[in-house]
This record gives sequence, C-alpha cells and structure tokens, in this order.
Amino acid sequence: MKRARIQIYRLMRSSPIILALALASVVGAGCQHYQPAPLSPEKSAAAFDARSLSDPALRKFLEMNLGFEISFWPTTGWDFDSLTLAAFYFHPDLEVARAQWAVAKAGEKTAGGRPNPTVSVTPGYSVNPAAGTSAWFPALAIDQPIETAGKRDKRLAHAGQLSEAARLNIFTAAWQVRNTLRVALIHLSDALQRKILFQAQLDAQEKLIGSLEQRVQAGALASYELTTARIAREKIRLDLDEAARQAVENSGRAAAAVGVPARAFNSSAINFAWQVPPDSELATPELRRQALLGRADIRGALAEYAASQSALELEIAKQWPDVHLGTGYQFDQGENKFSLGLSAEIPVFNRNQGPTLEATTRREESAARFLALQARVLGDIDRAVAGYRSAQARLATLQDLRAARKKQRDALAAQVQAGGADRLDLLNLHVESAFGELIEWDGGIKAMLAFAQLEDAIQRPLDLPAGGQLLKKVRIETESK
Repeated sequence: MKRARIQIYRLMRSSPIILALALASVVGAGCQHYQPAPLSPEKSAAAFDARSLSDPALRKFLEMNLGFEISFWPTTGWDFDSLTLAAFYFHPDLEVARAQWAVAKAGEKTAGGRPNPTVSVTPGYSVNPAAGTSAWFPALAIDQPIETAGKRDKRLAHAGQLSEAARLNIFTAAWQVRNTLRVALIHLSDALQRKILFQAQLDAQEKLIGSLEQRVQAGALASYELTTARIAREKIRLDLDEAARQAVENSGRAAAAVGVPARAFNSSAINFAWQVPPDSELATPELRRQALLGRADIRGALAEYAASQSALELEIAKQWPDVHLGTGYQFDQGENKFSLGLSAEIPVFNRNQGPTLEATTRREESAARFLALQARVLGDIDRAVAGYRSAQARLATLQDLRAARKKQRDALAAQVQAGGADRLDLLNLHVESAFGELIEWDGGIKAMLAFAQLEDAIQRPLDLPAGGQLLKKVRIETESK
C-alpha cells in the first residue's frame, strides 16, 4: 500500500511536465517554419536586364493564348495584339495584382479558421494533507469556444468577396497595361512616320532651293527668297532631328510598357497597321450599357460593396456573445473529480454598437464610391465618343484636302509639261503637299489616340474581329514570367 502511494505521488509530481511536453509536441508538429526569402536588388536588376522577346517561355505563352504554333522564333511579326500578350507575361503591375489576389485568397483561409480550445493545468499542493493522502491535487481544464449567430460563415463571405474584388483588379491592371502599351506604340509609330514625312518634306524643299539658286544666279529672283527657303529647310532638319529623338524615347516607353529593357525592343520588327472602325459602330447604347455594367473596375467595386455588406452582417452578429464550453478534471487527494461548465459574456454595457456603426458607414462609403465610379465612367464614355467623332471628322476633312491637292498638283504638272505654267510653282506645290501629308498624319494620330481613349473608357477591345475576347482568353490570373 505504501509503495502504491509513492508511485501515485511521483506520477502527480511529474504529470504537469509530461502534459506540457505532450502539448508542445502536438502543437509543434503542425506548425510551419519560417523560410527567409531575401530580396537582392542586384539579382532582380540583372534578371530584368536579361528579359528578352525571344524568351522560349514567352513563345509557349503566346502559342497557348493565340491558339496556334509559332513557326519561327524569335518572331519578327510583332503587332499590337502579340505585344499585349508579351506585356501580360512580363509586366510587373500584373505581378503586383496577382500577389494582392494571393493575399486575399489567404484571407479566405484565415476567415475559415475555427477557434482553438484552451487548456490550462493548475498544479496544487497541500502543506498539511490528511494522513495517508497525497499532498498534490493537480487540475486540468479545457475551454472550447463555440461561435454563435453564423459568424464564421459571415467571415467567409466577407473574405470571399474581398478575394473576388482582388481577382477583378487583375483584369483592371491588365487593361491598364494594354492601354498604356497602345498609347506608347501610337506615339512610337507617330515618331517613326514623322521621320519619313519630314525627310520627304526636306527632299521637296531641297529641290525647291536648287531651282531658286539657279534663278538667283541668273538674276531672275531676289536673294531674300532663297534665304527664306533655306531657313525653312533648316527648320525641317530640326524637326527631323526631333522626330528621331522622339522615336528613340518612345521606343523606350514602349519597351517599359511591355516590361522589357529598351535594348530588347526592336521597333523595326513591329507592324503598326492600326484598325480603327467608324464611330457609327462604337456609339451604340449596347456598348455603353456593357461598359457601365461589365468593366472590371465596376464589377470590382460591386464586390467591394458586397464585402461591406457582409462586414456589417458580421458586426451585427457579434452582438450575440460566443459560448464557451468548459470541461475539467482534478485529482484531489486520491479522488478523481470531473466538471462541466458553460459560460458566455453578458452584453450589458457593450452590444458592439461602435463597430456596427463603423461598418454601416463603410457600406455607405462603398456605395458612394461605386456611384462615383459609374458616373465617371459614363462621363468618360460620352467625352471619348465626342472626341473620337470630332477627330474622325477632322481626319475626313484633311483627306479631302489631300485629294484636292493631288488634283491640283496633277493639273499643274500637266501645265508645266505643256509649257503653260512655271516649274517653280509645281515645286512649291510639292512642298505644300509634303506639309499637308504631315498635317493629315497628325490628324490620323489624333484619331487613333481618340480611339484608344474611347476603348479605355469602355474597357473592351473594339477593333478585334472576335468581339473583344482577348482579355477573357488570356490566363492573366495565374500566368506570369
């Protein structure tokens, strides 16, 4: 009997330690361990410099989204659509949007977590135990929280709606990448074409100056007219140099819009054949309605509003206290004692009024943001349609003027050949025609920029035969470099 008491005494003495070690081993087995992931500016900069449009992984990405195999690689047939896919592959803004979505998805896991039970061990020791009994009376208590009023489901709904808003933000970021690339390519094509047009204008001016020099030498013309023509020639040369500078600068901007270094971007391998439909095909009520309902940022704002509603539901549910189910065990001087308890907070002084009011006002703020966004989109569409119509009307006028100048030039050329007109007048008309072509090109660029602005307002590709399925087809949610 005495030996049995000694064993019980030893067990009671060591049981808190044993229990603590057991709990530590259980908790430690399910824990994740920290893995450092340092960032190196040198390595990241070197990786960016190593990017290339000849990357084999980019080829696979293009083939997956274009739906056909690319015969020759590196390809020399880059256009706006293929460069858009390259930008979806490389651009860091999409990496940020994907990372934000991953954070929101992790929030869903957090929201679905259930409260852990609490275990408490209370070793007790009596300094004057009764004869023949153990001086130890350790106690073990377990408390299990039980959430009420569907709080977990409401947390999951709130996290899911925030995750959906973050997912839609990827499409918004993709659209911004596409639009930035389009504008950069338009400016690049503008600079490259201006070089050609200024060179043609310079050639026409050189011919005019050559004819003027002959007449000045013959004494048939005042020298100041030759000086004026030479000054005009120098101005054209300056414009040509400026166009060359802008071509280099805009090539760098286009490379940045794709997400590659400037040296990896070859503007000579790009097809700048823009397709711009008539404004009658764009200013339709259906496209306007689709923009007001289907833009990714509008759908994202709706998801954020839904999240604010579920957040309010959660705060209202928190008015109801959670229940704590408690069980306990105590070894009391040789007796095994068990207990069962139920506890809950009494909402007397605080019924979660403050957080509920904050959630209510956040919902109102979210609704106001959505209405403001929709109003801004509506204004952007109306302004873009008006600007595009104006740009197209101006371009049509300039095209009519070009046709009229051509008729005038042809008629004057026939008169010069017949000896009925001065060749100098024909050379002046060639200079004017070259200048007119430059003005017409400028009108075309303004029309393309206006079209890009309209497309950005609607946030849907308008010049694709497939009805604007590009952004839907590209796996921009998960695909990256």
